[in-house]
Parts: sequence; structure tokens; C-alpha cells
Amino acid sequence: MKNILIIGSTGQIGSELTMKLRGIYNGNVVAGYIPGAEPNEAMKESGPCEIVDITNDKQIAEIVSKYNIDTIYNLAALLSAVAETKPQLAWKIGVGGLCNVLEVAREKKCAVFTPSSIGSFGPDTPRDNTPQDTLQRPKTMYGVTKVSGELLSDYYFNRFGVDTRSVRFPGLISYVTPPGGGTTDYAVDIYYSAAKKEQFVCPIGAGTFMDMMYMPDALRACVEIMEADPAKFVHRNSFNIASMSFDPEIIYNKIKEYEPDFKMVYNVDPLRQGIADSWPNSLDDSCAREEWGWKPEFDLDSMTRDMLAKLKEKFNK
Repeated sequence: MKNILIIGSTGQIGSELTMKLRGIYNGNVVAGYIPGAEPNEAMKESGPCEIVDITNDKQIAEIVSKYNIDTIYNLAALLSAVAETKPQLAWKIGVGGLCNVLEVAREKKCAVFTPSSIGSFGPDTPRDNTPQDTLQRPKTMYGVTKVSGELLSDYYFNRFGVDTRSVRFPGLISYVTPPGGGTTDYAVDIYYSAAKKEQFVCPIGAGTFMDMMYMPDALRACVEIMEADPAKFVHRNSFNIASMSFDPEIIYNKIKEYEPDFKMVYNVDPLRQGIADSWPNSLDDSCAREEWGWKPEFDLDSMTRDMLAKLKEKFNK
């Protein structure tokens, strides 16, 4: 039986991961949240919810002790475009907060999952089939916090034996949680527009390829890496994982196969375009496949069919 604390349980990943973990494990799965980002009724009714501010180390330690937590999913972060407007806060949450989590984990003997991102790479990284081990010199505060997080997590494993594990997420696409300020969020917004039968204004230019993943695959990765046999690990923080890579024209044309009247125009956002241009086109995830059996289940076509069906149901279209 696991006792799990999810910090950032009401965010993009946490809102879905919390419910998934509660469906898997019989122990406590505690939804940690901050005031102003309260859980919905389903989350409140399905298990314990506690205020957990990642910048408050004593608060984290109190909840870990109260529920005998042995695994922490640290999902607190500002997404890429938002982090560029609030760099000090992004550092405080992404790096200072992680230090708090790792210290509590060291003292209380917890395992820790902290996701990294394709944002941890930079313009000098090989752009196509980006290797697991390569140059990481990001040009964004979001990327800087993610590289720092990878290094800190490895340090706490090597120095103190904390069981740290992580994946580098591509852009995540979900019908459950609305977009929250990420560079890849256009690939969520476009489905919302299609399902609502609205014209989509794309903030990312044609020909801009980025790795993407459907949320059900991302959630499986969160579970599977923490369940994996660490004896097979060569890496820990952080594994490339991949599913599909496309540019706006490819996803637009795929949606038009199911929504022939759907229209898209471009109004490129210089901030997001600049971030996207510094990221890889596609990732090599062979190490994750070899070391813990990673394999995506969704491709662009199956994701598109499912997204449109779920959103139409959501909007009663």
C-alpha cells in the first residue's frame, strides 16, 4: 500500500493524476493544493485534501508525517509562457520548492517524482530525435528551473539516496483541464475551437514542430516510472518520453478529416514562438523504452478522434 502526496493536485497534470492514483492505490492519496486553486467536488469527495504550499517546508513535512507519506508527486510549477512574465516566482516554486520537497523526502524517506520538460533543452540542442544525454542550455526561466530540477534530483539520489525519478514531458493535450499558459497549449486550444465550431487563431507559426502527448499516456508514464524496477535504471532524472510530433498545419488537417468546415488562421505570438523555436522538434525516447518499458498508446489520429468526441460531449455540440 502506498501513501501518496500530490503537490499541485489541481493543476494541468495533477487534476487528472490525483483521480487516477486514487483509482489504483488503496492507501491515502492526498491532494495538496493552495488557496485560490481549490479542488473540485469530485476530488474533495474521493479522498483527503490538504493545503500544501511548496514554498513552506514545514507545511510539507507536517502533511507527510500526518499521512505517513512514502511517495511525493511534485507537480508545482509555472508553465513556460507564464514563467517568462514572472521569472522570480517561477524560480521560487520550481527550484526553491523542489529543494523543500527533497529535504523533506530525505528526512522522511520518501520517493519523489518531479516532471521535467522539453523546455529543459535549448537552441543549441540537436533539434531532431534529440538524444537522452545532450547539451541543455535553455533560454527561458521555465527551462532553467527544469534543468536545475533534474540536477538537484540526481544530487539527492547520489548524495543522500533519495529515490528520485522523472520524465521530460512534451506538450500535453487534455480535454479535462483548460490550457494554462504553456507554449504547446495551442494544441489543446485548437481542439476546443473545433469542438465549439469556432475559427481557431493559432499563435504558433506553420512549420513549427514540437513533441506532444495525449494526457492518458502522460498519466501512465507518471505511474509506470514510479513502479519500475530501479535496478534497470541507467538514468533517473530525467527520461525523454515521446509520442508524436507535429506542426500546426498537420494537426489542423487531421482535425479537418473529422470537421471539414473547421477554419484556422495565424496570429503568431512572438513570445511563444520564440520559446517554441528554442525547443526540439522531436525526442529520442529509446532509453525510457529500454530501462522501464515506456510505450505510448495514442497517435495523432486516435487522440484526435477521442479529443473531439469528449469535447463535443462536454460542450453538448
